[in-house]
Amino acid sequence: MMEQTFLACVADDEDINWLQSSLSTMGQVLRTPQNLDSLIGLIEATGATLIFVNIDRTNLMSQCALIESLLEARPLTAVVVVGDGFDNELVISAMRAGARDFITYGQRSSEVLGLVRRITDRLPQLPSRRERGELSVIVGNQPDADAAFVAVHLALLMQKQGDRVLLVDLGIPNGESLDILGLEPGFTFDDAMRNLRRIDRSLIDNAFIKHEETGLTVLPIGNIGASLDHYNSSELFLLMSALRQNFEKVIVNICGQTDCEALRTLVGYADDINWYSNTSISTCRRNLDLLAHWRDSGMKLDQARLIVDRYVAQVAPDARTLSKTFGMSLRGTLSHNPELRLKSINQGKSIFVLAPRDSLSKELMSLLEVGVSHKTSSPTGLFSRLLELTK
Repeated sequence: MMEQTFLACVADDEDINWLQSSLSTMGQVLRTPQNLDSLIGLIEATGATLIFVNIDRTNLMSQCALIESLLEARPLTAVVVVGDGFDNELVISAMRAGARDFITYGQRSSEVLGLVRRITDRLPQLPSRRERGELSVIVGNQPDADAAFVAVHLALLMQKQGDRVLLVDLGIPNGESLDILGLEPGFTFDDAMRNLRRIDRSLIDNAFIKHEETGLTVLPIGNIGASLDHYNSSELFLLMSALRQNFEKVIVNICGQTDCEALRTLVGYADDINWYSNTSISTCRRNLDLLAHWRDSGMKLDQARLIVDRYVAQVAPDARTLSKTFGMSLRGTLSHNPELRLKSINQGKSIFVLAPRDSLSKELMSLLEVGVSHKTSSPTGLFSRLLELTK
């Protein structure tokens, strides 16, 4: 989980990437629209105390008005303006509106980090936010129906522990979780995004899909082939925040989703990151490419753990090599057992019901018992050489 959240009212992807790279050691930067209501909602949801606001000649009056209104509504927050620092009119206007400081596009990361540290150290401590549920994600760079299979069974185990659990299935292919649980389509993630301001306990109890036998609540993505890049990252964050206020555990399957700002927002704010893969060279290479890209961009993945599905111990690479190659601790391996998986999907029953003593059932149960192990080293040995040969 990131230590701090910074909100940024900027339009360009380059500006977001620059700010995130500069502040990666402190926390997460979340892009927001230049809208006062959205900003205040996100401040309440994230506890952010520092907001970056883009300012330019074209929209100077409206941008200064936004700063003034924001500081009037939330006087304990600090605004740092991003713009052309060589334009004296912009700098003076920003300071008159109440901005704490001004940074120039492309300013050195060390200077931005130092400025933000000084400002945040002087800010008053805000009251702690309301208790919220734990957010877990299952992520991988390859569409895989079995990722939903794993997510469903982990969610069922969490629910059995007595927690109020929500499974959000955004994985590709879509709708797999409903088949495994024998549920009919109903209220979807698309519906939740459209009714963002209405999400409360009453709507959840009356509209969300529920597995009656176990009490597990499910929110499937809805549209076939829907991609997270269709959704606004700030609205997505607000939705997840609302869901975490109403559930003790929220587990989100996002395997197969293409890389985008909304996907990174979900992963960046997760308490528990599970990287899902199998042992094939092609799948591992795609996952490693995405991992390297995210790590280079400053995303914090230190606490991510690896789940290796359809694992065959007799076929290289072994689990230990995979853990070293991915640079993360191993949460567990899951045997294939295609017959049992097929029965589970076709009969709409979990394998805990169909075969509770099977090795796959025990392996899934063990995933909840595994603690975080020591950090592993960079890719070495046979598997890394195999990856190089396939490039």
